[in-house]
Amino acid sequence: MSKKIPTISESEWEVLKVLWTKAPQTANDIIATLQAQTNWKPKTVRTLLDRLTKKEVVGVNKEQRVYTFYPLFSQDECQRAKTESFVKRFYDGTLKSMLVQFIQDEDLSEEDIHELKTILDKKNRKK
Repeated sequence: MSKKIPTISESEWEVLKVLWTKAPQTANDIIATLQAQTNWKPKTVRTLLDRLTKKEVVGVNKEQRVYTFYPLFSQDECQRAKTESFVKRFYDGTLKSMLVQFIQDEDLSEEDIHELKTILDKKNRKK
């Protein structure tokens, strides 16, 4: 999608996760799901939905008596944007420095190392 994804707060991310599991959903459906997971009041969830709608991350179907909400971006698109933002903020925009730090700091199993090598080999072959 060519449209840039706006910054999404952690709370807004929780609302999106509910919509990614099933969409469209009414505000009451989303509130019920989130109240089972959090201590948020219905007004809080409605405020978050309003913000996501204004940011054009969530769409609203107003054709029925009860409005339904649906995500305008996939989970994959939002995760990619969040990763790019993270890399820019903490690693001066260079993915390599982040990867090197993670690889050096993590205890990787033989299986993890093999999987990483396979991914890099595939990436190298695409060039």
